[in-house]
Amino acid sequence: MPSSRLAALPSKLFLFVAILFPRHFSRGRKKAAPRPISTHGKVGRVKQLDRIQHRLREAQSAFLRAADAVPADQWTAKPVAEAWSAAELVAHLVILERAVLGGADRISQKTPKPIPFLKRRHLPLWLVQTRIVRRKSPIPLDPSLIGNKEDMLGELRAARERTMAFLEETRARDLSAYCWPHAFLGMLDIYEWFEMLAVHQVRHTKQIREISARLPKVVGISQN
Repeated sequence: MPSSRLAALPSKLFLFVAILFPRHFSRGRKKAAPRPISTHGKVGRVKQLDRIQHRLREAQSAFLRAADAVPADQWTAKPVAEAWSAAELVAHLVILERAVLGGADRISQKTPKPIPFLKRRHLPLWLVQTRIVRRKSPIPLDPSLIGNKEDMLGELRAARERTMAFLEETRARDLSAYCWPHAFLGMLDIYEWFEMLAVHQVRHTKQIREISARLPKVVGISQN
């Protein structure tokens, strides 16, 4: 169709003709240069990973400082009968961190299962940190982990080091498709599970401070 006749067509009819004869309208046009592959997703994931690692380091440091206030000879003492001791609290943290890391390592070696968007929704992680809702842990304590203060804090440090090593080893991968449910929060992906470890430790930092404050104070008696 001559271009002069095309120019005289009403706009709606012009669009209809353009759809029917696409080759006519592509003549003389330069092909668009291929769009560069966006790295926005990768950059965002790296920033998320850096934030999680920072939170894990900060949470660990704060917890260890708080644990220093608990005397070694009162490490397994309970401030009240129904409360945890500092030793039981650290054992709980070690068990949870090992469980999360083991789960992440196991599922990340398989093909991720597609999970509908609505099923991926979950409660905000800050709920864990606030201690607004106090729940009994679904993970039973392992009595074999109870020991002296120095050894148990060493186990806690080792567990965190293994977590950080996993995050570094998988830094080049996108693990956000790997998910499994949290008993209270709902479905979390791998990165959210590790961020949960940080806020969970902040929660228990508050608790170990309470334990330290409620333990009986040993007052030395000077002899003349």
